[in-house]
Amino acid sequence: MTDTTPTSTRPTDAELRDALNRVRLEVGKAVVGQDGAVTGLIIALLARGHVLLEGVPGVAKTLLVRTLTRTLDLQTRRLQFTPDLMPGDVTGSLAFDPRTGEFAFREGPVFTNILLADEINRTPPKTQSALLEAMEERQVSADGVTRPLPDPFLVAATQNPIEYEGTYSLPEAQLDRFLLKLVLDIPERDAEFAILRRHADGFDPHDLGAAGVRAVLGADELEQARAAAASVRVSDDVLAYLVDLARASRLSPSLRLGVSPRATTGLLAASKAWAWLSGYESVTPDHVQAMLLPVWRHRVQLRPEAELEGVSVDAVLRAIMQQVQVPL
Repeated sequence: MTDTTPTSTRPTDAELRDALNRVRLEVGKAVVGQDGAVTGLIIALLARGHVLLEGVPGVAKTLLVRTLTRTLDLQTRRLQFTPDLMPGDVTGSLAFDPRTGEFAFREGPVFTNILLADEINRTPPKTQSALLEAMEERQVSADGVTRPLPDPFLVAATQNPIEYEGTYSLPEAQLDRFLLKLVLDIPERDAEFAILRRHADGFDPHDLGAAGVRAVLGADELEQARAAAASVRVSDDVLAYLVDLARASRLSPSLRLGVSPRATTGLLAASKAWAWLSGYESVTPDHVQAMLLPVWRHRVQLRPEAELEGVSVDAVLRAIMQQVQVPL
């Protein structure tokens, strides 16, 4: 007797890329003019990294993350960071259970697949640092017990520019845990017109269901896409190019702090994800250059004299890319 039971087959790379492209299209139903940030969030998902989104209030930072999480069949929670937020409000804490007469650990919002850390730089460094172990080790230690976080786990944090009142600069160790820092600018005229047109037609950013945004990617597909991106080949020439870029940052006269090896491995992971998402089987220098600014801009520090001259971090990093020889 012939077994006619259908067997499940692994999606092809093309099908996985198509699924991620559908995520982009779903996000576009609610967010206009931030295509680069959408791509950055997808790359972070593929590279198992966290994302820091910076921009002035009103450029759809929170809406972007909320919409992305709605397109994924994953658990998500939002945590509004405020000056009075305590570390236990993030990771969880022991609470007395009157039914058992014992203390039990009550999980905090960090126990989820995607944590939207809204306005993370409006809370003091003590509370910001509560995320360090969770972001790096994917676990939370409390009362002598280590508790693993769900997989996948991604922190998507928004922050206002540090010049704004009521903000605290993120510690260097905290910044280093973010794979990407994406800067959301004021949209161009046509994009802003499209935003107003949608609102004039009745779009409600608080009701994404009415906008037609739906889940199109599950945890299994995401894991398969991550494995495919991690398998992208990297030649010794491209690896040497990464090392030369890192060393050039440490020798730059405009920087008092260059990038660390963690930043170099982060650039490699992001470059592999971008190469796979673009349909390449191996990483090219173009992929490295495309990802260098978002991966490194928050990991280097300008010298005071460079700041006084109005030099930007992005300008310094672009100059480094121009100076370092590109492998053929």
